[in-house]
This record gives sequence, C-alpha cells and structure tokens, in this order.
Amino acid sequence: MNQHSNFLSEISDFLYPRSPYYGQFEPESLTFNAHLQDFSQRVDYICSLQTGGKLSSQEAYHQIHILWKQLKMTKKQLSIH
Repeated sequence: MNQHSNFLSEISDFLYPRSPYYGQFEPESLTFNAHLQDFSQRVDYICSLQTGGKLSSQEAYHQIHILWKQLKMTKKQLSIH
C-alpha cells in the first residue's frame, strides 16, 4: 500500500508541480500565489491540447479567457494590488 501511495504522490507532483513562494509572507499573497500557479498549470494543459489538435484555437482562447477572469476575481477578492 505504501508503494501505491508513493506512486500516486509522484504522479501528482509531476502533473501538478508547485514552486516555493519567495514573496512577503501574508495569507492573501500565499493564497494568490497558489491560484496563480494553478492558472499557469491549466493554461499549459490547454496550450498543449490546442497544439496537439485536441482543441480549436477559439476553444483554447475561450477557456484561457475564463481562467483569466477567475484569477482577476480572486485577486480582487483578496485585495491584492
């Protein structure tokens, strides 16, 4: 069972890499950084799908646009300037 959980952990780390946060330690900044990294990862997947012919350019743009709006809303809710 332990090998199985290690494998899943390694897969998760590969699919969803996280970089350390080097900014000022504030809860809002840490939260925004997590959302920013998630945005970046999702945009990377969308771009790969579009490049691989699985998504049209218009659909990729639409999905990235939605993610961008969500990120902007998160920033506004956290009152980050």
